[in-house]
Amino acid sequence: MSDTNDDDKTLSVNTKKTLTMKRPGSETGTVRQNFSHGRTKAVVVETKKRKFAMPGEKPEAAVQQPAVTLKPRAPQPAAPQAPARPTPPRPAPRPAARSGMVLNTLSNEEMEARRRALQDSQLREVEERKRAAEEAKRRAEEDARREKEREESARRQAEEEQRLQAETEARRRAEEESRRRNPVVEPVVKPAVVEEEQEERKPRGAGAAGAPAGAAIKRGPIKPEVATPKPKAKGEEERRRGKLTLTAALSGDEARGRSLSSMRRRQEKFKRAMHNEPREKIAREVVLPETITIQELAQRMAERAVDLVKFFMKQGQMMKPGDVIDADTAELVASEFGHTVKRVSESDVEEGMFNIEDKAEDLKSRPPVVTIMGHVDHGKTSLLDAFRNANVASGEAGGITQHIGAYQVEQNGQKITFLDTPGHAAFTAMRARGAQATDVAILVVAADDSVMPQTIESISHAKAAGVPIIVAINKIDKPTADPTKVRTQLLQHDVFVESLGGEILDVEVSATKKLNLDKLLEAVLLQSEILDLKSNPDRTAEGVVIEAKLDKGRGPVGTVLVQTGTLKVGDIIVAGSEWGRVRALVNDRGEQIKEATPSTPVEVLGLQGPPQAGDRFAVVENEARAREISEYRQRLARDKAVARQAGQRGSLEQMMSQLQTSGLKQFPLVIKGDVQGSVEAIVAALDKLGTDEVQARIVHAGAGAITESDVSLAETSGAVIIGFNVRANKQARAAADHIGIEVRYYNIIYDLIDDIKQAMSGLLSPERRETFVGNAEILEVFNITKIGKVAGCRVTEGRMERGAGVRLIRDDVVIHEGTLKTLKRFKDEVSEVPVGQECGMAFTNYEDLRAGDVIEAFRVEMITRSL
Repeated sequence: MSDTNDDDKTLSVNTKKTLTMKRPGSETGTVRQNFSHGRTKAVVVETKKRKFAMPGEKPEAAVQQPAVTLKPRAPQPAAPQAPARPTPPRPAPRPAARSGMVLNTLSNEEMEARRRALQDSQLREVEERKRAAEEAKRRAEEDARREKEREESARRQAEEEQRLQAETEARRRAEEESRRRNPVVEPVVKPAVVEEEQEERKPRGAGAAGAPAGAAIKRGPIKPEVATPKPKAKGEEERRRGKLTLTAALSGDEARGRSLSSMRRRQEKFKRAMHNEPREKIAREVVLPETITIQELAQRMAERAVDLVKFFMKQGQMMKPGDVIDADTAELVASEFGHTVKRVSESDVEEGMFNIEDKAEDLKSRPPVVTIMGHVDHGKTSLLDAFRNANVASGEAGGITQHIGAYQVEQNGQKITFLDTPGHAAFTAMRARGAQATDVAILVVAADDSVMPQTIESISHAKAAGVPIIVAINKIDKPTADPTKVRTQLLQHDVFVESLGGEILDVEVSATKKLNLDKLLEAVLLQSEILDLKSNPDRTAEGVVIEAKLDKGRGPVGTVLVQTGTLKVGDIIVAGSEWGRVRALVNDRGEQIKEATPSTPVEVLGLQGPPQAGDRFAVVENEARAREISEYRQRLARDKAVARQAGQRGSLEQMMSQLQTSGLKQFPLVIKGDVQGSVEAIVAALDKLGTDEVQARIVHAGAGAITESDVSLAETSGAVIIGFNVRANKQARAAADHIGIEVRYYNIIYDLIDDIKQAMSGLLSPERRETFVGNAEILEVFNITKIGKVAGCRVTEGRMERGAGVRLIRDDVVIHEGTLKTLKRFKDEVSEVPVGQECGMAFTNYEDLRAGDVIEAFRVEMITRSL
């Protein structure tokens, strides 16, 4: 009962106190919990003291032990709140419930973790407050800076307006002063100018309709002559305002005045109108090309094209601005207008491409370039095969070289570049190009065949190019070899070998047995050391095009020899009239390389078209210059072709008279080859076949496969299509079969030339050959009825034949030429009468026969001719 009474007393005391949410004997704090995505939550941590009863003690004497519980913090009000409503008193906790709260007690480790979390949250709050303070400070500084800039802009605008107002006032005073001095000239001023003056004198911002008409005109001398200004149309003020600037937009001033330059130009124009002053002429230096249009000339002189047209009209020439004049005429016109002239040529675009001077310290040694030359089938390519351990000769049709091959071999760690040139006569131009691009020439002479025509020609090419010669006497392994005979015959052509006391090196070699090949290479290296070959590899590349072709898969491909500088992938090159960016470089072994040093032969991919073999190439700085040089060279080649055709063609009357007099016949051909050098050789060989009566007319010649356009061209010109190492595609074959155009394929130049020669021979007119048969002397002339006059003759020489042609000769002069009507021996018709016998003869439709005349019998034969 006592316990119950104590509880009742406690309850009665608590009902008299104000109830709160706090529990007595507890301490509270807050902890901020952090969640994902930046979310946080404040949690109230409450520490309360609890009593623990020791064994043997009463519950009242238990020791109080703090306990920590966690519960969400109630939201804090922004302003003081009214007192909370009284809540009904809670019943005193029962012992069972009090004993159950022991489960909420936290361990020391958990309390320490909560305490650390509370400290971290407090540190973060301090950092956030610091960052917020710095951000507020930065914004304040930015606002202050903008305000300062706005004030500075307003100040500058005010100063500009004051300056413009002062200048306008000064200009107005100057104009009034000039009008007072020259009152008579004033009425000449145009009304439009006066309107502009009135507009300038109006108060800023006043509209056209806001002031009375003529209010601004207070200059007495011009008042009667000047018309009142018309009211401006709506929106004209906005049109005169000009474009909106940043200063005008910030100032907020709608009206905008004229700029200083505009007022100065208007003032100068007004003065010229008053005093009729001409504009000051400026003498310029005018750059004149070889031809120029009148419009372009006027622009370069800063003159009006109309003035130049008027000048030509005064000279009696009716010209238009688009007409083209030459440089001499343009120079006269420019001098007449007071300008100086600088003449330039179109070829100036090529300046600085070639022959760039190199410093001596930049030069480095380079491999020698060796050309193998000689007569056909003397073993040039076989000798090169022995150097390269390859087999090139078997790849050439007919076993003869029809292209310039470029290869590199290595001897004792030093590289040597070889050029293999064709030996037969059709490839003279290619052999000459090989000599021009080389440092040393190896003259191959077969020991069993000695010196031949192409051998002599090769010697001439080498001497003309000024390159030293090394004689390689080949085929010494044959039983019929005679090297001494070769050396002796070379003396006749000023080739003195060392074994005979000369200075030219000679080596006896065998390409098939590979004898003395190392001696020949050492001789080449020795000769190159004497020449001291050097070039600068650290500059833009220059060189020569050895060969060019149109590859089906790779496009235009040029085989070039780099002579100086280094050619790299990505360089822009100009080769002849073609240009392009180097897409790939392929060496003689078929490997792609990044750059080609001096004396290196490479295939270049990326050109716009196949260049001509023998053209020089150079690297330029950009595509614009490359395109300009290419266009200039193409135009030059086109002009030359047109001039050549015009010279050959002439007028229609000249052509007809030429055909009538000479009977020239042409054999039209369309020639397509695999490489440009072969096409050139074929064209040169066909040109030599021509005579005064018949010649080959090359309608088109180029490298690449036979296409439909070639068939169309052949159809138009009636030409025959010749394919050398190329074939026609499917469409071209179908078109040729449909039209009936003949397409002939060849891979050996000898067969091609022989067939063309035979075909051209068919165009030759047959030769008329006259054969003497015999003579007969007229002894007596008989007049027979129904037959006419019959001559009794004796055959004095040869014989008389009935079908032969006859001539009547009187006093060694031919009187008549015709045929026999009758030939009789006694009374019988005979086919022939031998010498010493007598016969009777009568002429067809001719009877003026006399005794003593001589009758000559002859036979005419038409013999087929050939070239």
